[in-house]
Amino acid sequence: MNTAALQKSSDRAARALTDRALERMNAIILGKDHAVRLALCGLLARGHLLIEDVPGVGKTTLAHVLATVLGLPFTRVQFTSDLLPADIIGVSVFDNEKQQFTFHPGPIFSSVVLADEINRATPKTQSALLEAMEERQVSAEGETHPLPEPFFVIATQNPRHQIGTFPLPESQLDRFLMRLSLGFPDRQAERRLLKGRDRRSLLKTTAAAMDGRQLIGLQRRIEQVVLSDAILDYVQSLLDTTRSVSWLACGLSPRAGLALAHAARAWAFVHGRNLVLPEDIQAVAPSILGHRLVPGESAGQGDGAGLASRLLREVSIP
Repeated sequence: MNTAALQKSSDRAARALTDRALERMNAIILGKDHAVRLALCGLLARGHLLIEDVPGVGKTTLAHVLATVLGLPFTRVQFTSDLLPADIIGVSVFDNEKQQFTFHPGPIFSSVVLADEINRATPKTQSALLEAMEERQVSAEGETHPLPEPFFVIATQNPRHQIGTFPLPESQLDRFLMRLSLGFPDRQAERRLLKGRDRRSLLKTTAAAMDGRQLIGLQRRIEQVVLSDAILDYVQSLLDTTRSVSWLACGLSPRAGLALAHAARAWAFVHGRNLVLPEDIQAVAPSILGHRLVPGESAGQGDGAGLASRLLREVSIP
């Protein structure tokens, strides 16, 4: 078998893994195929996810099912106003026998960490988590402790208007590759939910679609998806436009461009392509850019996703 045939066979096997993962996720999260695909692509692109929505629409269930189908160890941390950084990262305790401090790892030492209702914790605790997300390691008592590989944080937060929340500032929001919103299910999907089994009980019988080794292999394969010069021109045009229009308070950083490129590669691969098309950029842009765009004085009303959609309309496709 020649090299090209081997590559095609490898691609088919890789896409079979993603197809199986999507099938099992959609069996739990009903009527939200686009959001499910975005979430999977976010993790395939090595990014952290922020899911923002009202309580009860499946934010926590989505995090559980992602960890389950990817075959990764999972921990959940319920964020509250009295949660301390040590409750997440861990603590050093003096060992009388050894006459030295011993580090006891916290729940962050897991491949998938669900930070549930992250905006109910104080800024100090939020910062401790977000620093670990950025560095992918934890420092305690002068020692550095690497986090597992792969490592993802899936954070959920309630809308800002709800009582008892501490909104994440823009600099910390930027640590998340994507911000997603599930929204309410349509009438047909809601009827299936009402008539069907409890989603949590279904999770217990859901088998993993892959393991950690296969996931890392997929991530490496996605890095090989082609970004043509024309697509790079499109990404740069999007970035340049944000830096010149009056309806945005500030422009997007190069990190936002990298996030857009990584996510578009994953989206293209999951949809059976080895090169990125403009529609791949457009499919992921609202989730990648929405939480990074700050409206200017002339922006009028609208949320981040609306600003991202306006940006896509104003920048022509190459």
